[in-house]
Amino acid sequence: MKSTTGVRNVGRPDPGSDPAPGGDEDLSAPQGSGQHKHRVQGHLIERQRLKEEMHTLKNAQLRHEVETMRAELAAAEEDGAADDAMGPERPVPAPPPVPRAGWRLRHMLALLSFVLMVAIPTALAGWYLWNRATDRYVSLVGFSVRTEEISSAFELLGGVAELSGSSSSDTDILYRFIQSPELVSRVDGQIDLRALWAKADPARDPVYAYHPPGTIEDMTEYWNRMIRVFSDSGTGLIDLEVQAFAPTDTRRLAEIIYAESSQMINALSDIARDDATAYAAQELDQAVERLKDARTAMTAFRNRNQIVDPNASIQSQMGILSSLQTELAQTLIDLDVLRQGTSAGDPRVTQAERRVEVIEVRIEEERRKMGIGGDGAEAEAGGTAFATMVGDYERLLVDLEFAEQSYTAALAGYDSALAEARRQSRYLAAHISPTLPEAATEPRRVTLLLLVAIFAFLAWTMAVLIGYSLRDRR
Repeated sequence: MKSTTGVRNVGRPDPGSDPAPGGDEDLSAPQGSGQHKHRVQGHLIERQRLKEEMHTLKNAQLRHEVETMRAELAAAEEDGAADDAMGPERPVPAPPPVPRAGWRLRHMLALLSFVLMVAIPTALAGWYLWNRATDRYVSLVGFSVRTEEISSAFELLGGVAELSGSSSSDTDILYRFIQSPELVSRVDGQIDLRALWAKADPARDPVYAYHPPGTIEDMTEYWNRMIRVFSDSGTGLIDLEVQAFAPTDTRRLAEIIYAESSQMINALSDIARDDATAYAAQELDQAVERLKDARTAMTAFRNRNQIVDPNASIQSQMGILSSLQTELAQTLIDLDVLRQGTSAGDPRVTQAERRVEVIEVRIEEERRKMGIGGDGAEAEAGGTAFATMVGDYERLLVDLEFAEQSYTAALAGYDSALAEARRQSRYLAAHISPTLPEAATEPRRVTLLLLVAIFAFLAWTMAVLIGYSLRDRR
């Protein structure tokens, strides 16, 4: 028995014990394959269990859906039973048939109003335009106000002038002037506007013809109908469309308007130049008076002091004083030499001392004349000192030089103003000269007829819409 057990233990080693190093490999291989089979069987068992759970969940979901469908079918059967109990459904009655459209009173009124408000006015306008309206000729003229500016007197002397564009203020002034009664009165004084516009018979064409004689206000109103003014404030250009009943009258009227406009611009320039010239002339007159006063004061000073140029006189006096001082120094030297070589009673010493005294007195008098040394009483008693005289002379000389410079500047400004006044700083430049029309272009019959028809149709449409809206409100 022991031997048998020992053999089994040797053939089946303990799973927990480690195989002997360098042991037999045929004993460990069967042990590894058994563990692998055990794991595979565990996986199969787990997969089978998951399939069973999924099958159970699917059955429960299907069972829930079947119960829901059964409940819906039961509810539908109950609704059907209730409908059967209420009886058969009643049919909806059909709407009555629409009656056939026909002419009614409102249709007749709309047609009558169309004839009265659209057809008849359009026909009357066409008849008047083609049978009564007088043909009018149109002359075109275009111009602008140009300005020539002179910047300074130096540029004027150099011949450099700056040409600038048109002024917007001048353009606006000219635009108003062309439409003013003043221009109408001027033109009427040159050509008889009443006779010119009466060439169209007012009895035949009461709309476009002028009804003479009329007042200046009537003529201005008709003028603005016959003269169309177009102004561009950006470029400063003015274009005119002048209308009349004869080609020559149209061009003649356009030429007169251009001439009067140019004269008005020149008048504005003359006013501006006169203002500038008057101011320059006033400045020149003041400078002349200032120069006269300065020269008169200088002349009185020279006559009073009997000296033309005190600066030259004082230079002469300084020369005399310098000579006397030199002589005095030389005399003192000579006196010292005599005193050292002679006795005290020598007449030459007395003469030298007398000479020294005379020279000193003369030097003192010359210094007093020039205002050097001494007090004011002595200077006043001996006459006006040279220092005071030179001060007065320099003051008068400064006034004279300032007056001369002011006169020169005022004279240059006046000459510049005169040169600017001699030339035309503002002028009217025509970019379209008055034209002579060859065919009548007014009135524009087709355009006017279309406008009459369109506005008449719009008025009729609004009247019909208002009438129908009032009818629907009732």
